[in-house]
Amino acid sequence: MIDEKILCDLRKEIENAEMSEKRRRHTLAVEDMAVRLGELYAPESLDVLRAAALLHDITKEYTAEEHIAILIGHGILPRDIDIFAPKTLHAQTAALLIPEKYAESATPEVISAVRWHTTGHAGMTVCEKLIYLADYIDETRKFPDCVKLREMFWSAEPQKMNEKEKEAHLRRVLIESYKMTVTALLDEGCPISPDTVDALNELIIEERKNENGRKD
Repeated sequence: MIDEKILCDLRKEIENAEMSEKRRRHTLAVEDMAVRLGELYAPESLDVLRAAALLHDITKEYTAEEHIAILIGHGILPRDIDIFAPKTLHAQTAALLIPEKYAESATPEVISAVRWHTTGHAGMTVCEKLIYLADYIDETRKFPDCVKLREMFWSAEPQKMNEKEKEAHLRRVLIESYKMTVTALLDEGCPISPDTVDALNELIIEERKNENGRKD
């Protein structure tokens, strides 16, 4: 449990951190969205979601060289997939630095939510899914895919759904988000993280199983 004072102090620290104003607004908006999503899916984990949202982009504006130096400094050899898809590096480096720079917020749940907020992976926890989605659909996002996904999620009125319906809705929105990501990366000629492929495949299989269950 991360108490309210720690979260307030963390927010002040992030607000005063060396980052662009755009990144600062995005970070605070992700916290807001994470709380909205958490109230629907994980009300018992709002502290984890808030901390992870505030910390998810602490290294976003580092250079590729700085990211690689952090990985090597922590005994991690960068893979080709990391080097040629540098937008994913900040999730790894932020997760590595949280225990060193923000120890009071460095719970395993916070660290894992930050670690996987960009690529996702198979077997994601609810908190990992919610931070991934909050980062994608926060209110500062104006990219067409982000706007479309945000409308897809909220227009269905998940607050009126039962637990099973909410779970299915989240799965379908995540599937759409991964499909958008894969399409965009292919269009840009960028490699696709195998973690993203694993996450998408797992969700599609879950969806097919549920469809078959509804038909039986």
